[in-house]
Amino acid sequence: MSRFDRWRHCPVCGSDLKRGGPSEHEGAAVHCPACGFAAYDNPSATASALVLSAGRLLVTRRARDPFAGWLDLPGGFIEPGEHPKDAVRRELLEETGLAVDVGALRGIFTDSYGDDGIATLNLFYEARVTGGDAQPKDDVSEILWLEPGGIDPERFAFACCREAIRLVVRKS
Repeated sequence: MSRFDRWRHCPVCGSDLKRGGPSEHEGAAVHCPACGFAAYDNPSATASALVLSAGRLLVTRRARDPFAGWLDLPGGFIEPGEHPKDAVRRELLEETGLAVDVGALRGIFTDSYGDDGIATLNLFYEARVTGGDAQPKDDVSEILWLEPGGIDPERFAFACCREAIRLVVRKS
């Protein structure tokens, strides 16, 4: 499903949209023959952290939909022009109150987000706590430190997190 499936009219000129793209806009999800507007259904990028401390992994519980109450790994959508490592630092501070040093990229996974199934490209980085006081904030209802070997990946909201958890469990 494309995020543009419900779009019927061009947001620029109001004309009827066509599905797909003409040759000059190959790969477009929709285009407007009247004004030339084209929209592409490229994935939205996210950046998340795999924070290990004293052999335990930092895990959060989602406070809101999609998947309210499910387990998650801290992270979120990358803002325009933001480096993924900066997004990890920002998201960890917003969600947990923790400052982190971001390390190596551990995995890149595709997934989808929300009821509309928005395609996502999800980057997971190693991170180490450097300061702050762990408290649930923003869209997090609980912070947990879990033994990687005892984590059931199926308790996690998103497929990309389940894959990242499997990576951590294999490493430990």
